[in-house]
Parts: sequence; C-alpha cells; structure tokens
Amino acid sequence: MVVEEDTKLRVRDMETPGRIVLTPDALDFTVENVEKALHQLYYDPNIDNKNLAQKWLMQAQVSPQAWQFCWVLLGPDKVPEIQYFGASALHTKISRYWSDIPTDQYESLKSQLFSQIACFSSGSKMVLTRLCVALASLALNTMPEAWPSAVSEMVRVFQEENGGVDGRARCLALLELLTVLPEEFQTSRLPQYRKGQVRCALGNEWGSVSPLLQQLLRRSDSPGAVKARVLRCLSSWVLLDVPINESESLVHDCFSALSDLELFDTAVEAIVNAISQPDSQRYTNTLLKMVPQVLALQDQLREAVQTGDMETCHGICRIAVTFGENHSRTLLEQVDHWQSCLALVNMIMFCTGIPGHYPVNETTSSLTLTFWYTLQDEIMSFESDKQTVYLQVYRPVYFQLVDVLLHKAQFPSDEEYDSWSSDEKEQFRIYRVDISDTLMYVYEMLGAELLSNLYDKLGRLLTNTEQPTSWQHTEALLYGFQSIAETIDVNYSDVIPGLIGLIPRININNVQLADTVMFTIGALAEWLADHPVMLSSVLPLVLQALGNPDLSVSSVSTLKKICRECKYDLPPYATNIVAVSQEVLIKQIHKTSQCMWLMQALGFLLSALPVEEILRNLHSLITPYIQQLEKLAEETPNPSNKLAIIHILGLLSNLFTTLDISKQDDDSVDSSAPPVKSTPQPPGPNPVVVVLQQVFALIQKVLSKWLNDSQVVEAVCAIFEKSVKTLLHDFAPMVPQLSEMLGQMYSTVPQASSLDLTRQMVHIFASETNHFPPIKALFEHVTSVTLSIFQQGPRDHPDIVDSFMQLQAQALKRKSDLYLSESLDIKAVFHCGVLSLKFPEAPTVKSTCFFFTELLPHCYDIPPVARVVEQEGKLLLQAVLEAVGGAASRSLMDQFAEVLFALNKHCFALLNIWLKEALQPPGFPSSRVTTEQKERFCQQILRERVNKRKVKEMVKEFTLLCRGLHGTEYAAEY
Repeated sequence: MVVEEDTKLRVRDMETPGRIVLTPDALDFTVENVEKALHQLYYDPNIDNKNLAQKWLMQAQVSPQAWQFCWVLLGPDKVPEIQYFGASALHTKISRYWSDIPTDQYESLKSQLFSQIACFSSGSKMVLTRLCVALASLALNTMPEAWPSAVSEMVRVFQEENGGVDGRARCLALLELLTVLPEEFQTSRLPQYRKGQVRCALGNEWGSVSPLLQQLLRRSDSPGAVKARVLRCLSSWVLLDVPINESESLVHDCFSALSDLELFDTAVEAIVNAISQPDSQRYTNTLLKMVPQVLALQDQLREAVQTGDMETCHGICRIAVTFGENHSRTLLEQVDHWQSCLALVNMIMFCTGIPGHYPVNETTSSLTLTFWYTLQDEIMSFESDKQTVYLQVYRPVYFQLVDVLLHKAQFPSDEEYDSWSSDEKEQFRIYRVDISDTLMYVYEMLGAELLSNLYDKLGRLLTNTEQPTSWQHTEALLYGFQSIAETIDVNYSDVIPGLIGLIPRININNVQLADTVMFTIGALAEWLADHPVMLSSVLPLVLQALGNPDLSVSSVSTLKKICRECKYDLPPYATNIVAVSQEVLIKQIHKTSQCMWLMQALGFLLSALPVEEILRNLHSLITPYIQQLEKLAEETPNPSNKLAIIHILGLLSNLFTTLDISKQDDDSVDSSAPPVKSTPQPPGPNPVVVVLQQVFALIQKVLSKWLNDSQVVEAVCAIFEKSVKTLLHDFAPMVPQLSEMLGQMYSTVPQASSLDLTRQMVHIFASETNHFPPIKALFEHVTSVTLSIFQQGPRDHPDIVDSFMQLQAQALKRKSDLYLSESLDIKAVFHCGVLSLKFPEAPTVKSTCFFFTELLPHCYDIPPVARVVEQEGKLLLQAVLEAVGGAASRSLMDQFAEVLFALNKHCFALLNIWLKEALQPPGFPSSRVTTEQKERFCQQILRERVNKRKVKEMVKEFTLLCRGLHGTEYAAEY
C-alpha cells in the first residue's frame, strides 16, 4: 500500500540566505528572489514580513516572468514547498491568463506538463496534484476544438511504458488527473457558453474513463490505494451528470466495496453522488434495480449499531436518505413495487430512531429529517384519489414517526446531561428545534388526530399512579404540543382545554421540564385570549417562574406573549403581575435583555387599563428608576454608572414601545369576536407623554454630562424614537421641547442617532401646520451643522452621512416645502450628496441614491432645486458614471441605475447634453470600453424613460464591460 504524503505544505530546510525585507516593487521576479520570498513566508517570525512575502509572491505568480521561473522551481533539486509554488504558478497562468498563451505553444505546454506529471508520479503528492490540476485546466481551455480527445489521450499516454516510472505510480497519477479534471471544470471561470461545450465534450469522454475504472476496481490484484482512487474518480465524474444507466455497473461495484473498511467512505461518497444527480430520475428501471442493493445494507447497519460503529451507521444512512430524498416520487409512482418503497421508508425510520442520544451517542438521526418533509410533499402532491391510497399506507408510518421523534427529543438523565460539554448541549438544542420543525410540518398531514394522540398519551402518563413516569417523557410530549401550537392555529382543537387542565398536575421538579411548560403556555397565548377563563389556571405558574433565574427566558417571553395577546382580559390580574414584575426587576434576577422584554410585557398590560390606573402603575413602576437616574446624573461619568444609565433608559424605551392606549391590538382580536372589551379613554394627554414631560429635565441633565458618549445619546434618542413610533400624533405635546433639545444635542456633538430621531419627527409631524415651525427650524439647523461637518471632512463619519441622506430624502418625500426655505443651502446639500456617492460604505451610497431619486422629481415644483440641478447636475452624472465604471461595488448598480432613470425622466434635455460630454474623454469611465460601446450605452439610456427595469439591465451590462467581466463566469452569476 502506498503511503501518501500529507497535502499540507510542510516546513523544510530551504537553503536560502537569512531573512530579506520584501516590498511589493523592490525585487525582480527571478527564481532566486522567489525562493527568498518563500523562505521569508515560512520562516520569518514577524507576521508583517510574512504578509509582505505573501503579497509579493501573489504578484510574482501572475507576472509574465512566472512562465520562466515556474519550470525551474519544479527541478528535482528543489524542496516540495518550492516545487508546489512552481506548480501553482503554472495553474494560475493557465487558468486565469489563457488568452496570453499563443496557440502554437499549446502542444509544447501539454508535452511539458505530461513530462512533469510523469516525473512527480513517484514524488510529492501535493505537487503532483497541482500539476494535474494545471493540465486539467489546459484541457478545459482546449476542448473540444484544439484537443478533441483529451481524456482518451491522457489514458493512452499513461498506459504506455514510460522509462523509469513503475506501473502503479503511473496508474495513480492517471487516476489523480482524471479525478481533478471534472473538479477543475466545476470551479473553472469558463464563460457560460464554453461551459456547455466543454461539459458535452467531457460527457462524450466517459466512454474512455468507465472501462478503465471498472477494470481497476474488479481486478483482484488492485491495491487498496488504487481502488480508493478509482472510487474518488467515479465520484468526481458522476457530478458531470453522467447518465446513471451508464455508470450502473460501477455503482453496483461501489455497493460491493462497502464491505471493505478501507474503501467504505469513498464508496459511500460515490454512491451518494451518483444517485443524487437530477437527471437520474429519468432512469426508473436502473433505480428500481438499486433499491434491493440499498435494502441489503440493513444487516450491516444493524451490526454497526450494535457495535457502536457510528461511521458505518452514518454512511449507510446517507445512502438510504439520499435515495429516498431524490427518488421518493419515482418509487411511489411504481405501484407494483410499493413494498420496496415502504421497506426503504422503514429503513430510514430505523435510522431516525437509531438508539442513543444525539450528538453524544449518535450523529445519524439528524440526516433523516428532511426526507420526511420530501416524502410528505410528494404524497400530498398527488391528485386526491391517489393521495387517499397513499395516506392509508403512510399515515400510520407518520404516527410512528411522531413517537420516534419525541423519543429522540427526550433529555438524557440529569447525571448524563451534566456530563455533556456546552457544545454538545447546544447541538442537542438545535437538534430539538429541527425535530420541532418536523413535527409542525407533519401536523399538516395528520391534523387534529395528532393533537388528540399526544393529549391521550400525556393524560395517561399524568394520571397513571401505579407506574412512575420520568420527567423526560412528560417533557417530550409537552414539547410536541409546543412545537405545533407555536405555528399552527389550534383554536378549534377540543383537546387544548384538557391540556391546560393537565398542566397544573405536572410535578415540575426539573429546569428543562419547567422551561417547556412555560414555552407551551406561551405557545397557547392566542388560544387563551379566546378562552380567558383558563388564564387563572396558568398565570400563577408563570408568575411563580418569573422569580427563578434559570427560567428567565421562558418565563419572561411567556408573560410577554400573554400580556400582548390577552391584555384586555388581564385587568383583574394587573396588580399582581406588576407587583411580581417589580420585585424581580428590583432583585435584578434577570439579564438585561429579559428585563427589556419584561418592560414590554408591562407596556402591553398597562395599555388596557384606565388612564388613572396606568399613571398610578407607571408611578410605582418607574419611580425607583427615576430616583436612581437622578443619583447617577449627579455622579462623575465612569464606565460603571454609564452601564446603569443605559440600562434605565433602555427599560423606559421598552416600556414606551408597547404602552399604546390609542388603538386596540388588531392581532389579538378575531373579526368574529364580540365587541372590544377595552375601557374607553377620556380625552387628555397620553400617559407616556405625561411621564416624558416629568422626566424631560432629568434626561437633559444626564445628557449634559454624557453628550460626548454615543451610546448614552443613542439610549436617550431611543426613548423618544420608540415613543414617537408608538404614539404617533399623540406625541404632539412633546414636539417643541424635543425639537429644541435635539438641535442643542446635535450642535454640541453631532451623532447619527439624533438625525434618525429628527427623521422620525419629520415623517410624522412635518405635515401638521401647528408643528411645522419647530420641525422646520430643527431640520434647517441639523442640515446646517451637517454641512459644516462636510466642510471639515466627512470621511470619518459614514454613519452621520448615511442618516443625513435619509433625513433629506424623508423631508423631500414627506414635506417638500422644507426645500422652499431661503435658509436651506440646497446647492451645498447637493454637493454633499455627490460626495457621499463616492463613499465605500454600501448603506451610505444607497441612502444617497435614494436622496437623489427623491430630489430630481422636484425640478418641476421647487425652483431652487431646478436651478441647482441645472447648474450642478453634470457633477452628479459624472459621479454616477464613475461608480458604474468600476469605482463602486457591483451590488449597488441598481441604485445608480435608479438615479440615471430619474435624471432621464425629469431632466431629459440636460441629460442628453451631459451624457455626451461626460463620456467623451478617453478612458472615462473605464479604459476597457470603446467609444462605440459608450455611444451605444448613451443611446440606450436616453431612449428608455418608462421602464426602470430595462435601465437597470443596461447599467449592469455596461458596468460588466467597464470592468472587463462581460461574457465571463462572473457575469453569468451577476
């Protein structure tokens, strides 16, 4: 057996002088300098020097001199690391710079590569592989015209006696070459039309490969290394969509190879690749012949389970599942073979229920879950009469599947679970989520009978006093209910009242069980809203759980769901809920995020109370925090009190996010339900506004000390922004004082969060006559301050620029009268926009494009805008063309196309002149486009003033031309 070298680069002694200092342009790309650079890359302890060497070597690899030094580096006197670089340089030149190679040198290059591969067939494996990849790339670039029978010639050359190279080494080298050829095709950068030609040519060459592979695989004297390489080669070729009937006998040999431990993994990979090819579904007879071969693996599978051989279990399961996922419909349609199909399904069921706990004792069962989706989809897609027949056979199978899944979802014993690592626990959690998703999907087939089935089992479990039950079994059944109730409407189900009645009977003596009880109650929150009489059964459990830090996430999220869905039925419980919540908040039982959720829950709860009660509860709830904030406002700023301030401001923000007395939560009320049970609210200020006005001076005091801290400013802005979003026009009393404070904040320390809040204010209040003056003053003020930032250099503030552009666009969209103000320097704003288009940050560029698409339509109705566009519009066009020419990311081309479209639609006469002038200079916007291509682009754009989609396509095509990517693989993916 041949011992293969590790494919990783190994550090060896390189007979090279001591470290040299490389700079990208400092050295010629000679053999000696390349060796020095490689020595520096491997040996220099300084990471900066290593990086410099790496950069220099990458330049060397693509340089014209690479054709000279790469052959020298492959010399037998060089160490493998140097030889590897030479082979890699060869591959780079052939694969990326094929057009540089004269056609009369193809044969010479081919011969040299054949010769080098023969030399390295008994040498370094990693160098041999790179040389094979280089020859593969040459073959792909010359097939089928210049080298029509490439594969046949490869086989012939390596089968010939070659001086000094033994037969097995030649055989392994040929197999390596044949293996990397399809792999290189899959990753090649061939244009799409060439890919189709080459794929067809390779498919025609399968006749030269298949007999060779079959001969080597069936010869009794073939070494294990050769057979393993044959299987790898087959695995690579079938990915080229070789028809499965043409590889049938080889796949049969792969099944036979599964009994050989040395070949097992590569045989599995080959079988999986062969049967998962999309085209294989056409060959029904071939597939039917393979089913018995898959089923025959069951004895080997069971033996592997008994001996704990997880690798074998995994491999056989992959084969069965791949066959089932790809061909379940084909098998279902063969009515005469229904027993084979059912047998395969039962084999996969065995894999799903494989003994042991995932992921510690087994890792196989997770592979099967998607199969059950696929089979169900296929069954449900048949017409009704066929579907009925299939359901008679497979509904019992899916009920069995539910039992198996819930068994697999069970936690291990406490002792065993405690011994698991955190990574294993996380994998188990994700696995349970996957099971939950599967159960939810299965419900679509089994319907209400599934819930009844689960309820009966849970009922028997909890009422059986003779036989002790494990908490794991109870938890798994509840988890099944939770999985379904979270996403499926169970309001009609007649078992939910019984389930609610059973929950208090559960002996909750374990954190995992308690968590699942909480999540199950939360999943039933909508049902409780329709059956409020049952709230008294579960609410005490939730409030009790709030005091347990181990149940923090489940208890708080469940209370939040109940308060959101059932708020109009909660007033009788409100005092108790607020009291318990206050207690756990004061005791700091929960982490920050759960505290925020709890405040949101209380916001929902208070929304349904009369205003006097809301104010009373608010006073009691937030007074301790206001007092704490007053104390913190007096202290000298430090990291500790900063966190406390942000925490308190966050609590207030989250409370005000959901405290909304203005309208009923439509999501929680069914259209057929009786009239709303909410209490009519008397006219007067909104409770949130009352509180904000009371704490406004305190917030200003906090800001006075923390104005330079962006996180504190963001936390302050968040309170008002969330309040504005929730209250909308009810926030009106706060507009004057908040506008004044925002202006002061932004003058002192400009921050993006202040601009974002200003944008919200403009959005809601700019159109209201009463509030237009303060909004106008604020808008003009922040615009003036931001313009001064642009004068100083905005590059360090992309977030401010982004928010500023969004604000300007919102102003134009919501209240364009703001642009009629004499105080607004529209020309300066326009110039800032042009500058912002050149920022590297994509969000900033998108916001700026949005600004221009909102600005340009106002050339008709806002004279100052029309004047600025007429005077400065060419600058905008040049910036857009520069971006399309390659200065900006291709992902932004749609946004730039929209600006071009807006210019064409609203400034057509001017654009006609500007486009011709802007595209006239040679090399602009790219040296890669010709004058004719620029003229054609200009004509296309000017002709299209209606269809925005067409303009986007024109811009995409032009940017590919500008970047030299038109007709490449990159273009095909674009």
